[in-house]
This record gives sequence, C-alpha cells and structure tokens, in this order.
Amino acid sequence: MKDKTRFDVVGKPRRRVDGRSKSTGQTQFADDIVRPRMLHAKMLRSHLPHAKVVSVDATRARAYPGVHLVLTGADFPVSYGLLPVTQDEYPLAPQRVRYVGDPVAAVIARDEQTADEALALIDVQYEQLATVSSPEEALLTPEPRIHDYGEQGNLHRLQAYEFGDVEEALAKSDHVFEDTFFYQGNTHLAMEEHAAVAETDGEGKLTMWASTQVPHYLHRTLARVLQMNAAHIRVIACPNGGGFGGKTDVCNHEMVVAKAALMLGRPVKICLTRQEVFYMHRGRHPVLMKIRTGVSNEGRIDAMHVQTLLDGGAYGSYGVASTFYTGALSCVTYEIPRYKWDGCRAFTNKPPCGPKRGHGTPQPRFGQEIQLDKIAEKLRIDPAELRLNIVAKPNTLTANWLRIGSIGLAECIRTVVARSDWKSKHGKLPVGRGVGIACSSYLSGAGLAIYWNKMPHTGVQILLDRSGQVTAYCGATEVGQGSDDVLAGIVSEVLGIDPRDVRLVTGDTGITPIDLGSYSSRVTVMMGNAAIEAAEQVREKLAQAAAELLDSVPERIVFAQGRAFVSEDPSRSLSFVEAVVAAETRFGTIGALGSYAPPKPPGKFKGAGVGPSPAYSYTACVVEVEVDPNTGWITVPKIWIAHDIGRTLNPTLARGQAIGSVYMGLGEALMEEQAFRRLPAKLSNALVHRVPSMLDYKSPTTLDMPEVDCVMVEDPDPNCPFGAKEAGQGPLLPVMPALANAVFDAVGVRIDELPITPDKILAALERKAKGETPRFGPESFPEVPYPDPIFVVPPGEGGDGDVLKTPDGKPVHRPRSGRAAREGAPA
Repeated sequence: MKDKTRFDVVGKPRRRVDGRSKSTGQTQFADDIVRPRMLHAKMLRSHLPHAKVVSVDATRARAYPGVHLVLTGADFPVSYGLLPVTQDEYPLAPQRVRYVGDPVAAVIARDEQTADEALALIDVQYEQLATVSSPEEALLTPEPRIHDYGEQGNLHRLQAYEFGDVEEALAKSDHVFEDTFFYQGNTHLAMEEHAAVAETDGEGKLTMWASTQVPHYLHRTLARVLQMNAAHIRVIACPNGGGFGGKTDVCNHEMVVAKAALMLGRPVKICLTRQEVFYMHRGRHPVLMKIRTGVSNEGRIDAMHVQTLLDGGAYGSYGVASTFYTGALSCVTYEIPRYKWDGCRAFTNKPPCGPKRGHGTPQPRFGQEIQLDKIAEKLRIDPAELRLNIVAKPNTLTANWLRIGSIGLAECIRTVVARSDWKSKHGKLPVGRGVGIACSSYLSGAGLAIYWNKMPHTGVQILLDRSGQVTAYCGATEVGQGSDDVLAGIVSEVLGIDPRDVRLVTGDTGITPIDLGSYSSRVTVMMGNAAIEAAEQVREKLAQAAAELLDSVPERIVFAQGRAFVSEDPSRSLSFVEAVVAAETRFGTIGALGSYAPPKPPGKFKGAGVGPSPAYSYTACVVEVEVDPNTGWITVPKIWIAHDIGRTLNPTLARGQAIGSVYMGLGEALMEEQAFRRLPAKLSNALVHRVPSMLDYKSPTTLDMPEVDCVMVEDPDPNCPFGAKEAGQGPLLPVMPALANAVFDAVGVRIDELPITPDKILAALERKAKGETPRFGPESFPEVPYPDPIFVVPPGEGGDGDVLKTPDGKPVHRPRSGRAAREGAPA
C-alpha cells in the first residue's frame, strides 16, 4: 500500500493507509486505527405519552451512509433505577413508552447531523394507551397501569406514620387550622445540558466521562445494565456546569453510549439538547398538601397532621425518598410534640420527577410557613415572635426521632428582623408594599446510603511527595458548589500549608476512594470529616519526624505557614518540604486514608432512615415586595437572609451558595413551572410540555434579582469538620413562603400555591372586593387510600424509637378514624 501524508489540526503528520472503513466507507488513517475517531449518538424519542411499542424497524437507518450502529430496546434486556426498590427504567423502552420523550432507539453515526437524519428513517409502530395526566386522575384511573408494580393501580407509594396521639392533641388544642396548598413542579435549568462520552481500551475495559453528580451510582448502574464486571468500568465525573439535583439520577443516554462503545470499539459521545433535558426532567415534584395544626392561645404547636400527594411522573427515580421527604423534616425546625404524616406518590404520563435543590422539603415548608403566618394573624402575634417562641431546642430528639444537634435558628430570626427593620415595616407600610418572614431547616447529608450497608459514605486519600507536593484523592464531584475548594482548604488547614499547594484528584471511580455523590448537601460534612482524619494521620508522621530533628516531642510540633516549628520556640523550625523529606526518610512513602460514616440514626422503625443527618442547617428570610393592585405585578426590592452554617470555611463560596439559593427560590416563587397541555384529538391527544424551551420557560434574569443582604450565622456543630454545616440547599426553602407572606402583608390576599403570578393576585383581590375569602389556591384535597399509620411513641412520651407493638410483638397500626382503641396494645 502507498503511504501518503496529511496534517491534522495541530500540525502532526498523519499516515494515510489506502483502504476504506468497512462500517463507514470512509478513508482510514494509521492513527485512526490506534485511536479511532469519535462517533456521535442521538436518541429517537416517543411523541406519545403512553403507548405499547408494537415494532421498531431500523432497516433504513442502518443503511444510511455514515451510520455505524442502531440500538433498540431489544439490545437492553436489563432494567435499572437509582433506588434498589425502583428498577423500572430501560435505556431504550422495549415494550412501552410512558411519556413524551421516552427514548425507543438510538443512532450512532460519524457526526450528530448524520445521526439526527437517520433517526427520521426509523419506523416505530405504537398502540396508543389511555393517558394519566395528574395524581387526581391516577386515583380515579387504576387501569391501564403505567407500571405493574406499586401500591395499587397507578399509585406508586403510600406511607403513613403517627408519632403520638395526634387526634387527641388536636381535640385539646385552643385552635385548629386546616389549609390546603399546591406547589407546582419545575426544572433545574442548569447551564450545562447532560452529556457523556464512553470509550473502551485494548483490554475491553470501559471508561465513561459524564456530567453526573453521582459517579459511584452511575458506575454501579453501568455494571448492572451492561452485565459487566464493575472492576472493568471507570466513571469520571467532569466538573458540572450546574446540577441542582438534575444530574443525581442515572440516565438512559449514559447506558446507550456505553453499550455502543463496547460494541463498536470506538469512543461514542452524546450531548442532549435543552429540549431533551426538559424531557428527561427529574425536577421538582408537583405536590398538593393538606396541613392541620393545633395550637395554644400563645401560639405553641400541640400537634400537626400533614398529608401530601405527589405527581411523580412516569418512573420511580428517587420517588420513594422524595415522598418521605415531604414529611420527614417537618419537626426539625419547630417544637412539634405530636406529629402525623400521610404521603402518596402517583404515577402519571409525564417526565419523571426527582430531586431538585431541597429535595422534597420546599413543598411542605411552603405550606407550613404560610400557615404559621395565618396562625400569627389570628392570634394577633407578630409572625417573627411566634416563630422565635417555638424554635426547636438544641441536642434534642424530635417527635419522629430525628436528633437535632446545634441550632442557630433563633439568632437567624433575630438577625433578619433587625437588619430588615421588620418591626417598623410589618403591617405598617402603605397598601401595595409589604414584608414577609419564613424559616427552614435542611440536612447536612443524608444519614443512610441509598444502598444500605455498614461501609463508609466517603473516603479521602492523601499522598505526600518528597518535593512537598500534597495530593488529595476523593470521589466527590465538583458541580459548582465548591467541593474541590473545601477539600483543598481542609487538608491545607490541617497541614499548615497554602491551599494552592494541594493537588486534587476527584470524581474518578478508577482512581479515587468512593464517595456516594454530590447530593443532599453531604459533601462538606462527610468528605470534610474524612479529609481531616487522613490529614491528621499524615501530620502525626510529619510531627514525629520533625520532633526528632528539632529536639522536641511530636505533641509540641505546630504546622503553619508552610513550616513545622516548636510551639514554645518558633525559631526552631523546618520548612514543610524538609519535614516531608524527614518523614519519608524515617517511615517510607507518606500517605494516609480517612473515611466517614454518619452516626447511627436514633429511630428503629421502618422508614426511620429518611431524615437523619449528622447536622441540620437553619435559615431565616425576610422578603420585601411591592404589588401593583391594578395589574397584580410583583416587584421584589430586597431580600434579607441569615443562614446557620455552623462555621464558614470559605465566606465567598458560602455567600454565593446562599444568594444562588435566593435566586432559585425567587424563580420558583414567581414564575417557574413545568406545565403541560393536551394536543387536539386529531394530533393524538398527547400530553406534552407547554414550554420545553428556555425561550418560554420563565426564569429570573439578572435584571429581576433584588438586592440580597446575606449573613452567615456561626454556631459550630461538633459533628462537622471545623463545625461547618451545609449552605447549598437550605437557604432556598424559606424564600417562597416569605414572599407569599409578604404579598399578604402588601395587599391582604393569600396565594396558597406556586408560582405566585399576577393573574392569581388579581383573582384573589377580586374575591376580596366581593367579600369572599381573599385567597387563591386549591379548594380541596382528594380522598387518598392512605394506609393505617404506623404508630411510634415520641421520645417525649417515653418511646424507644421503635414501632408500638402488641404483647405478642405485632406492630400497631392505628385505624385512620383517629383515637380508636388499640386492642391489646400497651397503655
């Protein structure tokens, strides 16, 4: 064969080998054989919300020039899902599609355009099925079932718990308030869309680069779907251009490119469009809520009963956890001695919902904080004072057996009240202007892993080189929240060096110790504790070696400013590099491993695993609004927010997280909604997105952002690294209810659903003018077949954290009628 030469884009000569690729018919070059060119994948998605897949004919697509492979559901016989209890998805739907956008086939071609053109050549025959469009419709439509598993019909999950006799407490309360609220679903809107690249090496091992928040769980899922040895898979989580929970699920496109790379032996890439990200969704669940709360004349809570109904979309995703989170954290913010919660998640033929910043907790917090304002109004108590009087106590157990450690919420409330000049504004501003307050709490990491086990939740490895280089390895993923900075900062703080001297390797399952992922605000606490453990082990060896050279003892060696010195005589010192060399001379290569697992949860009942955390963060927020009574238009001049962070490790990043939460909360409060519409019958009657585009999906711009007065309240928590708690999610939660309460203060109408839009304000003002209840929101809550609740005696009444049992050891389920006698149960 003749050798010919051409130059690639960087000027490197490339040897041409006369010949054609069998798969593409294109000229091959010698270096293509060593490292084949990238191929590109596109996915064919269903245009119907619910249908059987009768047949998929890809004959024409496979013959299209430039196409290397076409995959269908037949190529993926194994299902997957992030939670062990919901393995209900396939990379490509083999038998049934369940929402508009459900993928049924994929084309892998020489470029995206070719792949996109070939998609149009795939012929899919469907048999359309009835569509379930809402949880209310799911309750009334048990058939056809969207999935063959679940509680009943199209109800995915039903849960009920009671901690103490709630009906008895409500009967004795001075006042009982009952309200219904609705929180519309919305999406994450990360700047970077989802993307993945998969490649195999000469040994058939797979490497994937992905925009994921959970490389460890993606690694597990790839091994399951591909039926491949997990040790032969490596997942590298690229720094994300935003995640907010949208990249915490494992995704079908990731499985598709992995399978294609294995079959073709070439790297395969896929980048989703913005429209496809809307289809994938995994965003905020729409939740309908009914809340009954009994209070004393002084405003103290006697008992609370929360009922939630979630629109889960077409698949399980995180849905079981999401359902629990609509009830699990209600008692962490304020003292609630008795508590009852009923939760239901329904399947619908819409894109699957999942975790979004605050995962399951913003919805009930919205309702509870508005109801507290209604209670304060009725009892003629200042809303801020009412909250101050009922703040939960530190180092206590809640009614539902969650352990509270440090809590700086009272100081947060006092801070925003003082800085906003609350007392001279609330109820005293001219009509059209008002202020509102709300509070919240959130996890600093989930107390249990998704796959329950007794292993650590994270690990950090530190390696020192005789040059003085410090390398820290951890599986945690940088998604813009600053986790890499936290890791470098903690290691450098312990070793007394500059953070810039710490080299980081993170988010790589082939190199780093396991970390479960960047979700539930877990990274600072869990990775941080592991990093301290590893760094302290390294420091101990350095101190021993330095002490020998400095004629001292290890306990008196201090590390700071890049030096090791004797505490009582800083002039006796070594450089950090000299200390490392001395330690390596004495001990050999210097390195250490640290790991972390959260404390054991205090609850023993089934379901007690959702809600425990090493620590909880707390936030208070005041929002000021201007409402035009003629148009309903809302302007937000300023927001004050105080966040109990424990201790601030990086003030700039912490403030950025809090202000970012305010921005996202403002969008959810005023405009963001993942809404749907039906096409006309002649166009299939399909349920489709109303706005699957950033051209129409409303989100605040920089011009919409108000001034934000942000304060970090420090109350160090002993369970956390240097006392630092989370800051990435908690500050979002109080923004929406504070704004709703401010609207009431401004124009005297309650908007009990999100988003709060001008048309809703005008409708409520019209009712007010007619002498009707000045409110806009859901009027009723449907009958839901909640089970009889599992009954657990709260700690304040002598409970042991387990389900109440009969003398023969059977769990007690209280009849839903309330205070029915528990036959055979202990008194």
